[in-house]
Amino acid sequence: MEYVIEMNHITKQFGTFKANDDVTLKVKKGEIHALLGENGAGKSTLMSVLFGLYQPEAGEIKIKGKPVKINNPNDANDLGIGMVHQHFKLVHNFTVLESIVLGHETTKGGVLKMDEARKKVMELSEKYKFKIDPDVHISDITVGMQQRVEILKMLYCDNEMLIFDEPTAVLTPQEIDELMKIMKQLVAEGKSIIVITHKLDEIKQVADRCTVLRKGKSIGTIEVAETSKEEMSEMMVGRKVNLHVEKSPFQPGEPVFEVKNATIHSKHGKDVVKDVSFTVHKGEILTIAGIDGNGQSELIYGITGMIPMEEGKVFLNGKDITGESIRQKCLDGVAHIPEDRHKDGLVLDYTLQENLVLQTYYLDRFQKNGFLKFDAIREYAKKLIDQFDIRSSRGEDSVVRGMSGGNQQKAIIARELDRNPEIVIAVQPVRGLDVGAIEYIHKQLIAQRDAGKAVLLVSLELDEVMDVSDRIVVMYEGEIVADVKPEEVTVEELGLYMAGAKRSVSHEAKK
Repeated sequence: MEYVIEMNHITKQFGTFKANDDVTLKVKKGEIHALLGENGAGKSTLMSVLFGLYQPEAGEIKIKGKPVKINNPNDANDLGIGMVHQHFKLVHNFTVLESIVLGHETTKGGVLKMDEARKKVMELSEKYKFKIDPDVHISDITVGMQQRVEILKMLYCDNEMLIFDEPTAVLTPQEIDELMKIMKQLVAEGKSIIVITHKLDEIKQVADRCTVLRKGKSIGTIEVAETSKEEMSEMMVGRKVNLHVEKSPFQPGEPVFEVKNATIHSKHGKDVVKDVSFTVHKGEILTIAGIDGNGQSELIYGITGMIPMEEGKVFLNGKDITGESIRQKCLDGVAHIPEDRHKDGLVLDYTLQENLVLQTYYLDRFQKNGFLKFDAIREYAKKLIDQFDIRSSRGEDSVVRGMSGGNQQKAIIARELDRNPEIVIAVQPVRGLDVGAIEYIHKQLIAQRDAGKAVLLVSLELDEVMDVSDRIVVMYEGEIVADVKPEEVTVEELGLYMAGAKRSVSHEAKK
């Protein structure tokens, strides 16, 4: 059997920790090969070894049957290997065209020749229906577009073996479908693809074979068509996982959190949120659904106090909290699990214990006369690490930057929920997480609801919206266009509301 990529018995260590422990991966020519595993299972590390970002302690790599040494990404490129990273590696103040040719520029007499490059980029863009503007800056385009730029970068270098690391973590359902089509088209042209993911639906949709990693070890390689999602999730987590959310019937109580006539401008002065009103009750999970970029992020920034609201009021248990500081809102009982965990949720170079008291370090239990009580903070951190199963190499002393995405997210959730809030505002709380972590976080949100608290969830994942919500409001172009119950609506209908093709009659009547 001819394999284009063979990684045999690869071991990669960081200190005493084995991120990859004797892992073997073999990819056939012209196949989509999925690499499946929980956060921290060693998937990205293995691909970083293949791409030359890390050197393995043991094992060998063969490309098209020949043993090779890949010292850096340039070697990988020369062998025809390209990679789209989970956190895109693009220069924000470069244009799209400059970003694509970076590192592969054509020069003549020391002068950049961009005309041929532009022609080639536009031809590739047409061929794969990417619809990109080569002259706009990376900082001005959506994440979905940035991903297309990363893919074009690989195609521009004529790479034959393509690695996609969590390619759908930041995409809308429609963009995911587009990406799947592109992957199939690439394989039809004779390219080979490795896709790192933990989304079982996507593996079923595009992959031919799948290799499962668990805790750094290879559990096995399976034929996707012959394996059920349940079997795959059990291989990945090591136990049976409930892929459906269990929750008791919905019994809403008093209103807890009310937003009235919120209007918010964007940086460019136009309305991104237009006269939005809704109420979340005790014992209710209200989900704001919508395609990314329809005002959900700005709405949450506005009501949590991160950006100003032009108009509108926010009430918590009847008290007007609109103009309060963020700290006061926290003290009143607002918990916020933010959309961007790196930018707004954590201080990445602080330790785990420091991050766990970011909202509470000024309380008497953690300080006296302005001096922190380090022992109290350490004991508190240990309790939360245990209670919320936060895994990291050095426990409470771990620097957060080095932790996996799922464990970073658990740290934020532990910090926010342990304050016993009245309302939990959770924005994309499971974005980029694996089935084990998703199951865990959904259980935490449902436990809040069952304890009579209010939960406001913002999600782009339709499965999550349908599974977890008690009530769903859909935002389109800054307005609420539907207010429905999950049992009364189909996924297809939700998709139509999200695309602006439909508005609910009941919602129009409520206005």
